Amino acid sequence: MLVKKSWLGFLFAFLLPIVLIFAWWGAFNHTDVRETRSTPIRYAYIDFYGNLADISAAQDKLRAAIIAQRIEPGDPVVVLFTDPRVTKTNEQQAQIGYVIAPNAQVTRPLKSAVLPAHNVLQASVRASIGLAPGMAYQALYNYLKPQGKDIRLPTVERYTPGTSINQMGTLTVDMPD
Repeated sequence: MLVKKSWLGFLFAFLLPIVLIFAWWGAFNHTDVRETRSTPIRYAYIDFYGNLADISAAQDKLRAAIIAQRIEPGDPVVVLFTDPRVTKTNEQQAQIGYVIAPNAQVTRPLKSAVLPAHNVLQASVRASIGLAPGMAYQALYNYLKPQGKDIRLPTVERYTPGTSINQMGTLTVDMPD
């Protein structure tokens, strides 16, 4: 009987809080995959070379640089050019940026670009930014694999933050169709 009580205590004290945190982060949320047409996006960006795991630090610096130019940064955007599954970490390439207004004037060292509307295969998931990319790309892979296809680059990632501390944001990954 003592073993059963100890086991239940372990479950409630350690395992249950971990499961609840992962649920709050969106780890158990469904990822929607659909064929659609993307919306045009204008964004300010910098070119990124290196380990994609280091993007968040570069995004923080980029956000500060955008604000220094008196531009209001919108949702973060990542245009991924290399497949991290097969590319060495020091050779990975992306554009990291933020959505900006159509009339915003961007100066060096920042660049700006417009992604026009086009047909895409889109994965969308509501989860923390730490979990969402893996969930979205896995859903794309699972959708494409039965068709004998694989993920095509460049992909465009856009993370729309939640509206409160209790709500996770939504990551949308657009893959060219």
